[in-house]
Amino acid sequence: MTTGAPPADPGAVRMLRAGGLTDAPPTSPSPSPGPNHDLFDTALQAERSALRALFPLPAPRAQARRGAPARVRNAGLALAVVATAVAAIVWADPAWRTELHATAVGEQRTVALADGSRLTLDTATGVRVRWHLRSRQVELLQGRARFDVAHSTLRPLQVAAGSVQVRVVGTVFDVQRAPHGQVRVAVLQGRVQVRDLARAGAGWTLDPGERLLAGGAHAAAPEPFDLGPPHGSTLGWAQGRLVFDRTPLRDALAEVQRYRAAPIRLHDDGRLAQQTVSGVFQSARTDQLLDLLPQVVGARVQHRPDGSVDVSR
Repeated sequence: MTTGAPPADPGAVRMLRAGGLTDAPPTSPSPSPGPNHDLFDTALQAERSALRALFPLPAPRAQARRGAPARVRNAGLALAVVATAVAAIVWADPAWRTELHATAVGEQRTVALADGSRLTLDTATGVRVRWHLRSRQVELLQGRARFDVAHSTLRPLQVAAGSVQVRVVGTVFDVQRAPHGQVRVAVLQGRVQVRDLARAGAGWTLDPGERLLAGGAHAAAPEPFDLGPPHGSTLGWAQGRLVFDRTPLRDALAEVQRYRAAPIRLHDDGRLAQQTVSGVFQSARTDQLLDLLPQVVGARVQHRPDGSVDVSR
């Protein structure tokens, strides 16, 4: 009996004609090389060639080379956008918190700020504190305040009172809003820079023991004052003292009025207002000064039922 090549598996041929790429079932023995094996390889190669022609794929390495620069460019653009946004925010110096502090007539209070600075508010005083990204800004709305500023070169403190601006890094100083748009600045420690925006940006630098009257129609040059206790009439207020040293009666009564809600009326005959007053008094007991006026300047003092006071010759 003559032995020939085994017959081809009809199932495998049918699967190739249907377009499948699956070989015969695993349970079937692998065919021996022969003419039918060549036919199998030829059909498989034709199917692969047709698929590659319809769906060409780029070489993996070339695609990676083209994608890498694009990813780098996109990342660079994103970083540039973020850096620009951060720079714009820092330059704008936005405020992220605002505080309001105030005292009533006759009240004094010390406020501790979050950065360690302390504000001592005199009677009838109001301040607005704004915390900015690059600065600390305080607006003195009215009255007088002492600023004991925590040192921070990255976030200087700026005080605005009308047209006058005071800039410091860390120091102790007083700012008072006076009548007619004037502002008084006195320095106890450190150094401050003062500018008057209403006078073409006129500026001064004050050292400890120097004070300045700026703003309004006139501005005086800086002048020295006594830093020794009780700090004279300039600084004694923070300890609850009213200090007068040959002060005209008109000015002394104006200072006393700041601590009283009811009015003080000075009936001036042309000479009484120029009489001078000297002494140290408690700001919480202003009646003490008023009751001494008959002995000091020969004035007549009348207390009214509504709390007001008339001072006359």
